Formats: sequence, C-alpha cells, structure tokens
Amino acid sequence: MEYSVKNLQDQLNHLRLSEMSKELPTFLRKAEAHSWTYQEFLRELLTYEEKRRQEKMIDKHLKWAKFPYQKTLEEFDIEELPSLSERQIKQLKELTWLEESYNLIFLGPPGVGKTHIAIGLGLEAIYNGLRVSFVSMGELVPLLKSEEYLRKSQVQLKRIRNADLVIIDDLMYMAMDQNEANLFFHLVNHLYEQSSIILTSNKGPEEWGELLGDQGITTAILDRLLHRSEVLHFDGPSHRIKYRKSLFQSETVQN
Repeated sequence: MEYSVKNLQDQLNHLRLSEMSKELPTFLRKAEAHSWTYQEFLRELLTYEEKRRQEKMIDKHLKWAKFPYQKTLEEFDIEELPSLSERQIKQLKELTWLEESYNLIFLGPPGVGKTHIAIGLGLEAIYNGLRVSFVSMGELVPLLKSEEYLRKSQVQLKRIRNADLVIIDDLMYMAMDQNEANLFFHLVNHLYEQSSIILTSNKGPEEWGELLGDQGITTAILDRLLHRSEVLHFDGPSHRIKYRKSLFQSETVQN
C-alpha cells in the first residue's frame, strides 16, 4: 500500500502528534534539501513536537496562573531595594526552595516590589514546567465563600489546590470573620507540605491575629505557614510613588 503525506499526517494525528503532523510537509522538504539521514529527520521532527508542546503548556499555565501582569526578575531594579541582595535573588531564582516545599513570606510597605518579585518567581516556576496560581486576598475570600454554589469558584480553587506554587498577594490587608478565617485555614492546611506558598503582606505575622479574630485559627495557620519558610523584609521607598505619572505637564514659571 502506497502512503501519501496525507496518510502519514492522519496517523500522526491519531497518535496525538498534531504538531508533527502540521509541519510534516515542511520537514520532508528540508530533509530532501539537506540530505538528512533517517535519524536526523526523526530527531528534528521529534524535537519540534517536544518544543511546541512545551510552548503550549507554558501558554496554558500562564493563562491559569492569572497574573495581574507579567514582569520578570530581570526587570526588577535591585538597587532600588537595599534590603534584598542580588545573591538572594539568584538563590530564589534557582527554585530549590520550591522543590523542598518551602514557603516565602514577603513583608514590607506597599509599592516596594513584593508583588513584582513574587510574579517573577512565578514566571520562573512556569518556565520550569510547574503550575502556578496567583490570587489576591481580596479575591480569595469571596472564592472560598462561594465555592459551594459557583462553578467558576470551584474551577479556580481546584487550580489553586493543584498548583505547585500558590501566590497570595496582600495577605491580611483586611479583617476576616470567623467563617472566612476557617475557610482560609482549610486552604492553607490542604496546601501544607504539598505546595509552596508565596505570601506578600504589609503586616507581620504578629499582627495577623488581630485581623483573623480567632487566636486558635491564627496559631494553626501560622504553624503551617512558618514551619518551612523564609521571611524576607522589603524595606525602601515606594516605587509607585517614586515613578508616578502626573496628568499635568510641568511648567516653567516665568517672572
């Protein structure tokens, strides 16, 4: 039986090698033009399939992560934050803390780069094939409260619980009632030693009890978050204020 290129493409599609199928005619032409051996042809085809799958997986994970914006660690000006060294950034970028299910807690005033560093680390994790989920505390509490009856909340929380890294931004920026604190505890308990968590907050753990309102739940949450964790203090002026944009052009006053 004589096989056409179309027959081969159909077989590749049947084997779920869709990227190879689409580009098969192109690779056949290249093989003929460059006199590739069978081994070279197969290597080029398989390498292309693997690369495209990785790219599609990264695109999917970036979509699932729900970052408010995408900024890499390289885009962060380390000179603007004297409390964090370039060596520390490099160590964080290696992701050994994530492999060991360590948590990171970024503490500091608004605008000093906590969220930027957290997102940069989230991007590094995705580029290394890991699943990441980003959520602000203001978004997380309504998700937890509506999980029982909203399909959208169920889907998002499932992705959060299945993520290798969960970034919770602006932790403890507002007080929680007992039910909300209890729901948050159950999420932290589920993630405990299963996933890594990055928390950003402008309030230290010693202040969280006032916002959670229940000392027992606070102790249980802190016990799980701080068991394997690194606390980094971000001290410095607000980048947002320093580089703010004005609606008005500056004017030269003439006498």
